[in-house]
Amino acid sequence: MNTPIRAVGSLAAERVREVLLAATAAPSLHNSQPWRFRCTPDAIELHADRSRAVPVADPDDRELLLACGAALLNLRLAIQMAGVQADVRMPPGRSQPDLLAVVRPAGRRPATPTCVGLAGAIHQRRTNRRPFQPTPVPLPVRNQLRQAAEAERAWLAIPEQPQLAKLRSLLERAHQVQFADPAFAAEWRYWTGRDLDARDGVPARSCGPAREPQDEWVLRNFGGGSAKARVSGKDFEPEPLICVLGSFQDSLSAQLHAGMAMQRVLLTATTAGLSASFLSQAIEVPAARKELRALIGGGLWPQAVLRIGYGSPVPTTPRRPLEEVVEGEPAHTHRG
Repeated sequence: MNTPIRAVGSLAAERVREVLLAATAAPSLHNSQPWRFRCTPDAIELHADRSRAVPVADPDDRELLLACGAALLNLRLAIQMAGVQADVRMPPGRSQPDLLAVVRPAGRRPATPTCVGLAGAIHQRRTNRRPFQPTPVPLPVRNQLRQAAEAERAWLAIPEQPQLAKLRSLLERAHQVQFADPAFAAEWRYWTGRDLDARDGVPARSCGPAREPQDEWVLRNFGGGSAKARVSGKDFEPEPLICVLGSFQDSLSAQLHAGMAMQRVLLTATTAGLSASFLSQAIEVPAARKELRALIGGGLWPQAVLRIGYGSPVPTTPRRPLEEVVEGEPAHTHRG
C-alpha cells in the first residue's frame, strides 16, 4: 500500500499526516497495532484490523478494542490541537462491523489548556516495564487520574489493602494459567523479544528485567529470553500504584470508550511525570477478570489494570509506517 496522505475536511494534507501519526502512537497488546484508517474527503475512519489480533491472549478482541479506543482519543486530541473541531460518530456495526468510528474535522475550535497538555504527551508516553522508584504517587495526582477516566465515561478504581493482597494472588494465578498453555506461550514468543528493526511487537530493548518467582507483582518478561538478569538491590518497587480501569457496561461501544479513558489516564500520568505499564493477565484470563470485578465492587467491568509510578526513561517501541495502515477513498464510490 502506497497511499498518499491527502487533505481531509478542514485539515491540510500535512496536518492529516500529523494527526494520523499521533493516532498510531497509542499502546496496544504486544504492540500489535490492530487498527486501520481510511481517509475520505471529509472524514477519517477508524477500523479494527482483526488480521492483527492476538487470539490466544485476547480471544474476544477486548484489548484490540481498547487499543483502537486509545488511538481514537489520540486522533481527537491531535485534531483539536490544530484548532479544529473533531466530530466523532460511532456508527452501529451491522453492515461494517470493523468500522469503529468516523471523525469529521470541521469548523474552528481553539485547543483548551487540557487538550494542549494531553496532546503534548502523546509522543512522550511509553509503556515502562522497568522498576519504578519507591516514591508514592501523591493524592492530588491520583485524583487527576480518576478525573481523566471519568471524562471519558469510565471509572478508575484504586484498590486498597487488603484488596491489593488479593489482587497479587489473582495475578499470580492468572500468570500461571497462561504460561501453562503452549498456545499462549507460542503466541507470546512470536510477539515479544523482537529485533531492533521490527515494525511491531515488543523489542528486546523495551522489556524489563526478568522477574523472580518471589516477585510480589507479576511483571511478565517481554524479552523473549533476552531479558537482563535482576540486579540485587534494584528490584521492582514493592508498592506501586495499581489502578483498575472499569466501564459501566461491557458492550463493544463501552470497550471502545474504555480505551479512550485508558489513554486519557496514561496521558495524564505522563504529564505528571509518571510512567505506566499493564498487568493484563487479570483481564485476559476470564476467571481472573470475573474475580477482579467482584474485588472492585461488582458494579464495574474491568477493562485494564495499570501499574503507575515514577520511572526512568525508556526507549520508544516501533510503529508501522502510515502507508501500511492508511488507505484512501476508492476512486469510484457509489453513495446511495
